Amino acid sequence: MAQVLSKIPIFEDKNLLVGLGKADDAAVYRVQDNLCVVQTLDFFTPIVDDPYTFGQVAAANALSDVYAMGGRPILALNIVGFPSNLSPDILSEILKGGADKVKEAKAVLAGGHSIEDDEPKYGMSVMGFVDCDKILTNSGAKEGDIILLSKPLGSGIINTALKGDMAGEKSYKAVVEVMIKLNDKASEAALEMHANACTDVTGFGLFGHAAEMAENSDVTIEFEMKRIPVIEGAMIYASMGLIPGGAYKNRSFYKDKIKDNGYFDQIISDICFDPQTSGGLLMSIPEASADILDRYPELVIIGRVKESKGYRIELL
Repeated sequence: MAQVLSKIPIFEDKNLLVGLGKADDAAVYRVQDNLCVVQTLDFFTPIVDDPYTFGQVAAANALSDVYAMGGRPILALNIVGFPSNLSPDILSEILKGGADKVKEAKAVLAGGHSIEDDEPKYGMSVMGFVDCDKILTNSGAKEGDIILLSKPLGSGIINTALKGDMAGEKSYKAVVEVMIKLNDKASEAALEMHANACTDVTGFGLFGHAAEMAENSDVTIEFEMKRIPVIEGAMIYASMGLIPGGAYKNRSFYKDKIKDNGYFDQIISDICFDPQTSGGLLMSIPEASADILDRYPELVIIGRVKESKGYRIELL
């Protein structure tokens, strides 16, 4: 994929404030002096059997990119691929789930586009607004910052267990609750605490997205492994070897950027490489802002930012 992306021409425009350059979560374009548009697009195949829940998860996942940039979702369009041999009622439930999540985000759903496809696919293109001087990106983490995470990890592992009929009802409910949760409050917190960098944790896992943030900021991020929050059941399924293929790809790509200091426990590292669906926001905030953390109980301190040590992540 990197080879393909490298061949895409880079468009130059003075008003394009965030583009392809550093793999940020969405594009940002200035439309007025202090008004910028955030634009993103995301879709995927079903990860749960219930169509309504799938619609909710896919919508929350797409909306998350706007929140990760410090933006407020305004307008959404559906993206649909659907087989002709499945009941239209299934598609109706998927779309209803997505619409309800957009409504929860106080945005507007205004149509979309569908094609016939062999496998169901659903997602959204989302547009939002952000103050041009308050854009959050995955660059800018500063030495002395603390690292926060807004959702526990392990959705990829639990979803793998679900596909193999190995996950229990309790774990299913726990992972769905995490995936359908909007990152709106976490985004508000990042802005209020003057975050220096922010991204959402999705396909590259915690370590992958953290490594990108550290590299773009030229720092090292230290993780306190005992503080990493994990969805109930994920540790058990990871110990059973129910690991998605994406986790192995992430490990292979990012392992050389990590110094483990003997803390590289196989199970917790699998979880930290685990590709997330609709994951939480990972943010780097000034330590002085931590005094208001009690207002945001979903945010967990998991590490600190240090000066660059020649590697991007250190485990403690």
